[in-house]
Amino acid sequence: MDNKRNRGVGNKYLALTCFLILILNACKNEPKQIIKEDIAEVEEVQYVYEFGFKLDDYIVKRDTIKSGDTFGVILERNNIGYPKIFHIAEKAKDTFDIRKLQVGKPYTILCSKDSLELPQSFIYQPNKEEYVVINFKDSIHAFKSRKPIKYVEKTVTGVINSSISETLDEKGVSAVLTNKLADNIYAWTIDFRRLQKGDRFKVIYTDKYIDDTIYGGIHDVKAAFFEHNKEPFYAFQFETDSVKGIIDYFNEEAKNLRRAFLKAPVKFSRISSRYNLRRRIAVYGFKVRPHKGTDFAAPIGTPIMATANGTVTKSERRGGNGNYVKIRHNATYETQYLHMKKRNVKVGQFVKQGDVIGWVGMTGNTGGPHVCYRFWVNGRQVDPFKQKLPEAKPISDSLKTKYLEFIKPIKAQLDSIHFENQASQENLNQNQNLITQNY
Repeated sequence: MDNKRNRGVGNKYLALTCFLILILNACKNEPKQIIKEDIAEVEEVQYVYEFGFKLDDYIVKRDTIKSGDTFGVILERNNIGYPKIFHIAEKAKDTFDIRKLQVGKPYTILCSKDSLELPQSFIYQPNKEEYVVINFKDSIHAFKSRKPIKYVEKTVTGVINSSISETLDEKGVSAVLTNKLADNIYAWTIDFRRLQKGDRFKVIYTDKYIDDTIYGGIHDVKAAFFEHNKEPFYAFQFETDSVKGIIDYFNEEAKNLRRAFLKAPVKFSRISSRYNLRRRIAVYGFKVRPHKGTDFAAPIGTPIMATANGTVTKSERRGGNGNYVKIRHNATYETQYLHMKKRNVKVGQFVKQGDVIGWVGMTGNTGGPHVCYRFWVNGRQVDPFKQKLPEAKPISDSLKTKYLEFIKPIKAQLDSIHFENQASQENLNQNQNLITQNY
């Protein structure tokens, strides 16, 4: 009996083994399935940085300074108490005076990324390029910095049909270029109010970009060529004094295009009262009240410019002059600017021709907004319009050779720029010549 039982068990194991072998063989013959794993593509995260901070780490609040806003008011509005505000202001005062926040200027507050949203940094932008950071996340510290600036050289050409401003506007070029050409470069050689149809120009200038994307306007003009009444006028920018930062424009023969004095200290104004030693005024019973200045009427706030390079000798408010500035230009000439709303220079400061030294106002004895422009020659007040004023200081002999070498490649670059339709016209002329020769 035991032998029969053992044989039965053995047969069962044998049958089970055979069955397993058949299944394994069948699996081997099955076509293999390749299981592909989906691998997620991980995109590189692009973080946003500004003012030296990774903005993704903060809740960013942006606004502009409103009327009535102060540093304290802004921070208190964002849940910072006055004891801490006072402490922050004291620590930051050596870097930035918080009382100088100007209405309309942008500011940014970086807040903690939690439910409290407590301010940790205050950033103020007095202009597009500069910014002030007052950081109080851990310790309090402040610093000033500038955004990265990129300069891109560009060229433009045009033919005058009505005005240069209209011509440049059609090309999408900033009106600032018109002002630079008319007021800074060619102010003494070309009257832009009397341009002729067909006059043409080409300019090499530099555009400024802040943070690579924000257009900061036209930075400067490297060189220009203007053809007015068929007469060519070249202009090349050149620094004549690196210490004082004096930059002038000269022609291809190294002659200065500028005159020593501007014709007026304000733009777009009219003369409301001339220099007159026998002037009678009704307010004073028609008594003779000499007027030793020239009045230029202009709206309040109009910038007043230094008419020539010089050093500020007076900047104060006194009696009938109101707010005024006086500048000594050399041993012979001085100028004075009266009735300013506000002064923009200090005594001892060197100013360049065209620098803004103040703004038109009505301080002192004045019946309307204007600047009284006074002109001294050897200590005596005179009428500037009756003076034979000198030309600007010529380039020195030592610099002339350097200048002529400096402008060679720039002039070649300028000359190689084609006017509108000039290239197509030249190609047409060449084709006509070929046809004539073949004929």
